[in-house]
Amino acid sequence: MTLVRDSLRAALRLAATSAPRWLAARIGLAAATAGVPVLVAWLMKTVLDRIVAPDAPLLTPVLLLALAGVAAVLLPELGRYADAELQRQVGLAARRQLYAAVGRLDGLRAFENPRFHDRLSLAAEVGPTGPAEAVTSAIGVGTGVATAAAFLAALVTVNPWMLLVVLVAALPTLRAELKLSRHRADMLGELGRNTRREFFYAQLMTSVTAAKEVRLFGLSGLFGARMIGELRRIHAGHRRMERRELAVQCLQGVLGAAAAGAGLVWAAGAARAGALTVGDVSVFVAALAGVQAGVSAACVNLGRAHEALLLFGHFRFVTEAPPDLPAGDRPLAAAPPLRHGIEFDDVWFRYEDDLPWVLRGVSLTIPAGQAVALVGRNGAGKSSLVKLLCRFYDPTRGAIRWDGVDLRDLPPAELRRRLGVVFQDFMAYDLSAAENIGLGDVARLDDRAAVAGAARRAGVHDTVAALPRGYDTMLTRVYLDAADRDDPDSGVELSGGQWQRVALARALLRDGCDLLILDEPSAGLDAEAEAEITDRLREHRAGRTSLLISHRLNTVRDAARIVVLRDGTVAEQGTHQELVGTGGEYAHLFARQAAGYLDSRT
Repeated sequence: MTLVRDSLRAALRLAATSAPRWLAARIGLAAATAGVPVLVAWLMKTVLDRIVAPDAPLLTPVLLLALAGVAAVLLPELGRYADAELQRQVGLAARRQLYAAVGRLDGLRAFENPRFHDRLSLAAEVGPTGPAEAVTSAIGVGTGVATAAAFLAALVTVNPWMLLVVLVAALPTLRAELKLSRHRADMLGELGRNTRREFFYAQLMTSVTAAKEVRLFGLSGLFGARMIGELRRIHAGHRRMERRELAVQCLQGVLGAAAAGAGLVWAAGAARAGALTVGDVSVFVAALAGVQAGVSAACVNLGRAHEALLLFGHFRFVTEAPPDLPAGDRPLAAAPPLRHGIEFDDVWFRYEDDLPWVLRGVSLTIPAGQAVALVGRNGAGKSSLVKLLCRFYDPTRGAIRWDGVDLRDLPPAELRRRLGVVFQDFMAYDLSAAENIGLGDVARLDDRAAVAGAARRAGVHDTVAALPRGYDTMLTRVYLDAADRDDPDSGVELSGGQWQRVALARALLRDGCDLLILDEPSAGLDAEAEAEITDRLREHRAGRTSLLISHRLNTVRDAARIVVLRDGTVAEQGTHQELVGTGGEYAHLFARQAAGYLDSRT
């Protein structure tokens, strides 16, 4: 319950800061909505009693009753509009807060942690609506309680024993609704993975990227069956939940009908005996129905609020998560320009404490102004080393130093401003060609000359300029307006090699960066294009600090130093000539690759 109370306070704070006027308006409308039915009941009693008293004035109570009837119709509609506006504004603030918190996670540990990712998915799916849903449901609870309390007061004036009957009938419903809310929250958590798998298989069967293999290997039936299987599990979970809800609703209906029946039997007898007037009977019947309706609304809204607050816990878990890359012992305000070099000093790293070591005692230096190549077999630890260098993770042991300063003491954002990186698994954004390149330096996103210059250095300018709308051409056929849907020039799909050049241009836009990291920059290119890009990069890298990672050893042979990783350790390092001369692993890999280009007859 402590978690629920804390979540309610957080939801109220969020609503009060993001939509204070609508929150106040909704509370006022709720109070009026709770009072109008009671007013209608008493006015109806007055009208009925004066009808049987010929000399009593009737016009004023009739007019007031008519006005109260109009209010009874309008107030719920105004309340629904206020609820919608409150949910929109609070939801917008919650979404902004959620993704700001996600953006503050500087590293990748949380994103690559399955448990955190599950909670993040739930927070993104239902978390932003949780605070508004909790607040509006809490207001609904207050409205129901206020209505029921006012009618209970009316019941007490007629028959005090009915208070006990109504409360006894309401308590089982209240308890059942709270249990239902917990079951609903648990069900969403349990079915979250099934929902994501169902979406995954549906995407595979409709994705342009997967279409070739799905058809070539005949995977449509397999993926379709798995999707239907996940849907059946999702439907089974919802079916169990709906059966529980049906049982609670039936229980509520039976208990309410029993209480109402007992009350009506008594009221009819008392009226026949002359103990109650016609107006008293009217108030009693209205109060009995009003109490049941108020209690029912309070129970339902309490269950919804409880469920929303439990799900809101996932939102709070993400937004209140501590920094995943804590500052070092002597933090600096900015990353200084690289003057001397980068040093890996006995670096050990593993992704989790229960997982094997990925890097074990790695020590190497990247001198300023020189190119260092990193080579090795798959799984040797090359990509993990790049992640550490970009400070997506911190070393488990040892240190990485930037001109003698531990990377832990440098703000991640400031460090990354000094890096230009092409990742092996680069992004292809569903944006224009100019934006795909300009994202490499957001400050120059609209600098078309700089964007075009980066494209020239990457050898993709002519390709982009020849597109139907040049740099403004959308590099996707996914997000199109209705007017553009049938226009073949509205968006294009690039080939893999062309996308690789665009990603390279994105990194080269940071032409003033201190360190250029190229992770397989030519993996998707043909031999001629690879040779062209290698020459362009060699010219661009001249006098710059760079780290080259490639399985194609001919592209890194000119590096000042080549470091060979094997099983997370530095197996050997030196120049190309030195490593070939030693006959070690590098020489073996180079000979194997070179043999593929030699004529078998020689």
